[in-house]
Amino acid sequence: MSRISNKEQKIYTRDALQRVIAGWKATGKTVAFTNGCFDILHRGHLYSLNAAAGEADYLVVAVNSDRSVRKLKGESRPVNDEQSRALVIAALQMVDAVVIFDEENPRELIKTLQPHVLVKGGDYTIDQIAGAREVISYGGKVVLNPIIEGFSTSGIITRLQR
Repeated sequence: MSRISNKEQKIYTRDALQRVIAGWKATGKTVAFTNGCFDILHRGHLYSLNAAAGEADYLVVAVNSDRSVRKLKGESRPVNDEQSRALVIAALQMVDAVVIFDEENPRELIKTLQPHVLVKGGDYTIDQIAGAREVISYGGKVVLNPIIEGFSTSGIITRLQR
């Protein structure tokens, strides 16, 4: 059980994460930020998270709350609850910190944390990404990761229902 509790130590509240990031920045380290529902983890997620981790010294992953996922994806989602999804993401070696957010998008969280790099999938354009304008305004950058075709949580759920 101690190995799971070690992973739980990577899951932060918003305020605690803000303090941790301030410490990283004080030592000259860079922070990348990405977000998502991560309802059923698949190869596309792993590729994207690994690429995001390569953009900075530390990778922060914001996970949509259950309420937020329902609002975005419908009442049948999420399949896995927010604590389970956060724990799975925290267990990944390339992830340094996880935070759950309840808003429809992470703009306010991004404004609070001020990462050096904001990373999203290539299925977005920069002007569609919540927080992109803010990150660019203070000198950060926005990176679009290529999408691995054929891998999506919605596609997995559809195949399971057949």
